[in-house]
Amino acid sequence: MIRPLDNERCNRGISFKRNKIMKKQINNLVITITFISTLGCLVGCVKQEREKSRQEKIVASSSIKEDKEGIKQKQLAYIKEHKQEIVDFVKTQSPKVESVQINWDETEWGVGGNGTPQGGDEMILIFGGFNQNPESSWRVDVVVEDGKINLKTMSLGQYLRMGGRIFE
Repeated sequence: MIRPLDNERCNRGISFKRNKIMKKQINNLVITITFISTLGCLVGCVKQEREKSRQEKIVASSSIKEDKEGIKQKQLAYIKEHKQEIVDFVKTQSPKVESVQINWDETEWGVGGNGTPQGGDEMILIFGGFNQNPESSWRVDVVVEDGKINLKTMSLGQYLRMGGRIFE
C-alpha cells in the first residue's frame, strides 16, 4: 500500500530541489564573474600594449626626424661646398647673367613628380636670383640617389625670371 508523504519528507524534497537550483545559480554566477574578470584583464593588457607601442612609435619617429634633419644639414653643407658649380650652371642659361645669388634659406627637399602615384626621384630644390635684382628668380633641381647628391643631374627647375616673366 502506498502511504502519503508526510510534511517533513515533502519539505526535504523541496529543499533538496532548492539547494540544487541554488548550487547551479551560484556555479553560473562564479563562471560569469570569472569570465568578466578574464575579459577585463585582457582588455587592460591590450590597452597597455597599445600605449607602449604608441610611445615607442613616438620615440622612433622623433629620432627619425632628428636623423633626417641631420642628413639634410649634411646635404646642404655639401651643396654649399659646390656653390660655384651651381653659379656656373645658372650663368650658362643666359649670357646676360652677370652674377648669381643663392637663397640657402629657401632650399627644399621633395620628390620629383613624374606622373606616377609613387612619384619620381628625391630632389633638392635650390632657389636664388641673379644680377643683384630682387625681382629675379630661378630654381635648380638636384637629384638625390640613395642619400647621395649627384650634381651631374643638376637641371633648371624654373626658368630664369625677372618680375615674374621669363628672362631672355
